[in-house]
Amino acid sequence: MTTAESALAESLDALVDVARLAGIDPGAARDEGLRVAAALAESVPGAAREWAAVALPAVTDPATINEAFFDAASKGRRWRKHPTDLLVSLAASRHVLAADYAQALTEIASDAVMLGTAPIWVIANATAASATYLGAADRAARPVDPRSTLGGSSTGLPPLPPGVGTDAVLRDWGYVRSPGPAGTGAPSGSEPSGIRPAGDPAAADVDAAAPPTAPEAPAEPERSVEELLADLDVMIGLERVKKEIHRQVALLKVEKMRVEAGLKAPRMSRHLIFVGNPGTGKTTVARLVGAIYKALGLLPQGQLVEVDRSELVAGYVGQTAMKTAEVCAKAVGGVLFIDEAYALTGDQFAQEAVNTLVKEMEDHREDLVVIVAGYPEPMVHFIAQNPGLASRFTTTIEFDDYSDDELVAILDSIAARAEYELTDEARRRVRHTLEATARTPAFGNGRFVRNLFEHAVGRHAWRLQDAVEPTRDDLRLLTADDVVEQPDEQPDEQPAEQPDEPADEAPDARGGDVRVPVREDPDGPPTGGRAGSEEDPSPDESADAAREVADVEPDEEPR
Repeated sequence: MTTAESALAESLDALVDVARLAGIDPGAARDEGLRVAAALAESVPGAAREWAAVALPAVTDPATINEAFFDAASKGRRWRKHPTDLLVSLAASRHVLAADYAQALTEIASDAVMLGTAPIWVIANATAASATYLGAADRAARPVDPRSTLGGSSTGLPPLPPGVGTDAVLRDWGYVRSPGPAGTGAPSGSEPSGIRPAGDPAAADVDAAAPPTAPEAPAEPERSVEELLADLDVMIGLERVKKEIHRQVALLKVEKMRVEAGLKAPRMSRHLIFVGNPGTGKTTVARLVGAIYKALGLLPQGQLVEVDRSELVAGYVGQTAMKTAEVCAKAVGGVLFIDEAYALTGDQFAQEAVNTLVKEMEDHREDLVVIVAGYPEPMVHFIAQNPGLASRFTTTIEFDDYSDDELVAILDSIAARAEYELTDEARRRVRHTLEATARTPAFGNGRFVRNLFEHAVGRHAWRLQDAVEPTRDDLRLLTADDVVEQPDEQPDEQPAEQPDEPADEAPDARGGDVRVPVREDPDGPPTGGRAGSEEDPSPDESADAAREVADVEPDEEPR
């Protein structure tokens, strides 16, 4: 065994020993410990094999190991946030070994995250689970207060889940929190101090003396279908999309009216396929669809859960189904938006995700809408891979690329929201850039102009960094130089170094500009001058210069 496997085995043995002393079935305690370990290590690469070395040492088949590991993880997943069943029974009876059993569970939690290489959030889950176990045992060790029991029972409150929702859970059970000195609250996952039954007169007296709490912010009013459609209509471009969404809304409205009138209504699929290039507004429209369906009463919440392949597919056989089911559970009541859905093809993990998705769509046909998005051609192959997809996705909405005028309008809108404005010359430069940019499937559309705007803001800031007293327009206006990348400035050219030899002895090799000694005064010293200057050279000197030039071939480079 590896070190991690040996540590887990020792912790399991310690748990079994405590269970035996407490009169609990040792086999049940061992099974509970293995489930806790699997649940906490479920997402750790390589954990299944090391877990099986302890749980099933005689098994070597990878498929059997994975099936047993994920089955145990599924059964123990609720114990990530709640005390285990055997710990609850010990705590409820206030057994003296409840704390020892909880401590043994925390050791298993610590050893579980050492199986494989655990990411930090897995370690955080194990820490939270350990706090929950110790909190449950801590409650068992406290004296019994008759006022803190439910229905006169001496077992105390049911185990509380950790987190900020504890007070809400207590209110549901008929309990209220009494205010106490700062810093005296109990840790998350344990019974908070100062809890009294809601009907307790003492609690009422304390509540009357407590300072009034700040009023909660008013909830955002529900928006009507007409308001949401108006938001869609003011979006730039997307004319075909707007028309199709309006048609879908009309169908759903009439379907609802027919049901209210006691007539049969054909069941229309509400799931949608969005096809188009990146940056064409698919996510924004998906969010509006969720809100519209909620306003029509077709979805209870209308939230949007946006995912891609990485959030649906896991690294092990059997784990993908659970991961996909968890994502779907988050989206129930609203819209699940799967971007680049065509990536869910071509391997067994993707097939497992699709099969699970079809099942979840069937199980939640009344309160889950799925929208899949991607490039047109790959999406055809994605839908064709599973008959269940083809029968459920019957409506395809095409998102066209934006025109140059629409992209400039989008850029103006982005700039206005950030309190910038483009000059006319800047807009012309943007149009030239758009005209020169190829519209391949990788073209970003709205994302392209957003990136252009962000780069322009950066150049604008660089341009004004040394401004002493910039005006409001200086700070607001984006110029043509801001929206187009400028080439780096070249340093001023330095004059070429002159050779050490005197200037009057450096003739041009091509004879176009020959420097020869010139005497301003026949009896004076020679000075540098150009041939053909006002003072002509002497005949002898001219002849010497001509011979030097004749010695150089026309195409020969100077030496």
